[in-house]
Amino acid sequence: MTIDRRNLLKASSAAFIAFTALGTGSLTRAYSANPGKRLVPDPQGLLDLPEGFSYRLLTQTGKLMSDGFATPGRPDGMGCFAHPTSADQWVLVRNHENWASIDHGHPFTAESKSLADFDASRIYDPRREGDPFFGGTTNVVIDAASGEIVRDNISLLGTAANCSGGTTPWGSWLTCEEQPLKVGEEDARKPHGFVFEVPADATRPVAPVPLTAMGRFAHEAVSVDPETGIVYLTEDDREGLFYRFLPNQRGKLAAGGRLQALAIIGRDSADTRNYARDWSRGNDSRIDVGQDLPVRWIDLENVESPDGDLRQRGFAAGAAMFTRGEGLAYGARGDGQGAHYFTCTEGGAHHTGQVWKYAPGTGEGTTEEQAGTLTLIFESPGADTLDLCDNLAVTPWGDLMICEDGRGDNYLRGLTPEGAVYDFARNAHADRAEFCGACFSPDGNTLFVNVQEPGFTYAITGPWESLRSA
Repeated sequence: MTIDRRNLLKASSAAFIAFTALGTGSLTRAYSANPGKRLVPDPQGLLDLPEGFSYRLLTQTGKLMSDGFATPGRPDGMGCFAHPTSADQWVLVRNHENWASIDHGHPFTAESKSLADFDASRIYDPRREGDPFFGGTTNVVIDAASGEIVRDNISLLGTAANCSGGTTPWGSWLTCEEQPLKVGEEDARKPHGFVFEVPADATRPVAPVPLTAMGRFAHEAVSVDPETGIVYLTEDDREGLFYRFLPNQRGKLAAGGRLQALAIIGRDSADTRNYARDWSRGNDSRIDVGQDLPVRWIDLENVESPDGDLRQRGFAAGAAMFTRGEGLAYGARGDGQGAHYFTCTEGGAHHTGQVWKYAPGTGEGTTEEQAGTLTLIFESPGADTLDLCDNLAVTPWGDLMICEDGRGDNYLRGLTPEGAVYDFARNAHADRAEFCGACFSPDGNTLFVNVQEPGFTYAITGPWESLRSA
């Protein structure tokens, strides 16, 4: 299905959508406070974009895939790859954040193949009663020239609440379970809260192998440093940590390694949330935007603990606390130096979000390493600027493209290296659900993104050069 808005956008270039307040306070948004690109209202009521941009609705929850199963619900984190063997194709690997007790759209419908047709040996957790867990991933192969889907299929099934993840330099997607269930909870036969690896060229479900050495917790996203192969991880918890995984073998994560948590030198057990309520109690431990903080890394033990206490033990040992670490991506921005950027969805005095940068030190992960640097690069002054920042991507021109999971209208918003925020897209769907999974095609000309409910995956194209001065 294609919806081409270019002609409409040209005719409506002077239009500017007004947002009506549905209430007061931070729970709703009356307008956008951001200058820059104006968004043109979409007559289809799907995505408002700047003049000159258009979208294609690629696929949606419930659509039959090439493998005969239905597209699962709640598409979330996503990565885009050059096809390993076809130069004219791209591959999207897409998470599905289906939680154990809620049916958001599973792959077995009246119109699709049934559970009996699925290879049971490729289901991570079939559960004790009823259907298996419906979290997992799908792979979508796209013709780079036409933008059409060539084929799509389930690539992982039986996991719980696959929220985000990250791409690897060796051509795979690391998908993360956010729901760390114990055996017996929600009829689980196996523990959950792990990372799984899915190759970009998977044409059928992969053998579901949890990467247990990377820890059991409310995983959100990962990024792999292309220079060292070290994996960095966020935790979606209000008292979470920021982790790194030192693999025993570069590119062979199943071979194990060491999991560590970030600590700020000179500030053991630092609270990075910058909550105003703490200042009023005389606990002024604020971290200023732009302040460079040297870090050290703390080894963690018993990382698969069924007690789910990894973050508490890490904090007690001196690790820094981050509130709801979510989006995480590696890239180079204004200074041209590669770094890892991550969001804390409810961080800051207004609880509307923080964006952090971690720059690895020389010799990172070795006995000769020098301290890496943690920097708070942006803290939202309120929901009308940036509301509950979630997944993010580094754009080809060095901005961050940030997905909102807010409490009013949700936007895709750009953050420049200078700290300016601009609106790129507004979710015009009636339910105003979150954006997620933003990622660029290998040539940098297409932005793929999901709207989690009703479960749409979009491809957006247009004059990207116009955003360089947004």
